[in-house]
Amino acid sequence: MKLSIVFLVLAATLASCGEATQNDSAKKATLPIEGTWKLITGITVEKNDSTITDYTMGKEFIKVINDTHFAFMGHDLNRGKDSLAFYSSGGGKYTLQDSAYTEHLEYCNDRQWEGNDFHFTVTINNDTLVQQGIEKIDSIGVNRLNIEKYIRLKN
Repeated sequence: MKLSIVFLVLAATLASCGEATQNDSAKKATLPIEGTWKLITGITVEKNDSTITDYTMGKEFIKVINDTHFAFMGHDLNRGKDSLAFYSSGGGKYTLQDSAYTEHLEYCNDRQWEGNDFHFTVTINNDTLVQQGIEKIDSIGVNRLNIEKYIRLKN
């Protein structure tokens, strides 16, 4: 009788471990947005004035997204030695619900941007991610539509 009880407890324990492993695997399933993305073009629209930036000529910009955080880094390819000098970096936590992607910017080389949330819509088609939404920070007068097109970098 005691042996039967021990066997039942052991069997129940092993069964529950198997279920937890399956649930943990499902939780850790990679979201399609996770990865390293290279910015190809950026379009900003502010007060009916559009600016298109080609990030394939003279500058590079990447965004890295894991299961909880994002980070971005960009710079010019002339090492800041001419009038086109450019450097940008930042990161923080994000949420993704269907196509609604919200970045909470916790770190930024332009400190006035820190602590703000930015709401975007994202679409992913094969290796291309398009992110668009309004960037608005009343305290520094930023209110613009931002549309960014990225390609996924391979490992």
